[in-house]
Amino acid sequence: MQRCEVIEQLKSLKLHGMVSAFDETVTRGVKQQLPMVEIIGNLCQAETAERKVRSIRYQLGIASFPVAKDLERFKFAESSVNEPLIRDLYNGHFLEQARNLIFIGGTGTGKTHLSVALASHCVKQGRKGKFFSVIDLVNKLEQEKELGKAGNLASSLTRVDFILLDELGYLPFSKTGGALLFHLISTLYERT
Repeated sequence: MQRCEVIEQLKSLKLHGMVSAFDETVTRGVKQQLPMVEIIGNLCQAETAERKVRSIRYQLGIASFPVAKDLERFKFAESSVNEPLIRDLYNGHFLEQARNLIFIGGTGTGKTHLSVALASHCVKQGRKGKFFSVIDLVNKLEQEKELGKAGNLASSLTRVDFILLDELGYLPFSKTGGALLFHLISTLYERT
C-alpha cells in the first residue's frame, strides 16, 4: 500500500490526528529504526491527543463562555480576592462534591473573569459545563413554560457537570421567573 492510500484510509476512518502526524512520525520512526509497533503506537498517541483537543474545543463552544479568560491574566495584586483559595478552586475538586461557588462583589471586581477562568479550566480537564447570564436563563425558562415544554432545559442541564450563572441580581425579573429559576436550581442541587 502506498503512502497516499494509507492517508486516504486514515481519512476515511476519520483518524485526523494520525493523518496530521503521519509523515513526521513515520519518517522519525524509520530514521531511528523503531519497531513498527512503536511507530503505530506513536500514531495512536497523536490521534488520542487530536481527539482530546477537538473535544475540548467542542465543549468550550457548548459552554458558551462570553469571553476567553484565564487566571494568568487576572491581576490578584490589584484585587482583594483570596488568591490561594482561587488557585485551589482552579483544580476543580469542588465539582466532585457538587459544591456551589458564589462570587460576591461590586462591578469590575473580577467575578466573571474568575468564574469563567475556573470553568474553562474545568472544561479543559474533561468536564462539561454551560454559561448563562441569569436574566437570559430566566427568559429561556419562561419561554419554555409558555411553549408547554417546562423542564426540558433542566433535564439537559442535569447532564453537565456545572453551570455558571452570571449577573444574578444585576437586572430584575418577574416573580414567575424567580420561581422558575429557584425550581431549576433545586432540580440541579447536589447533581450539577
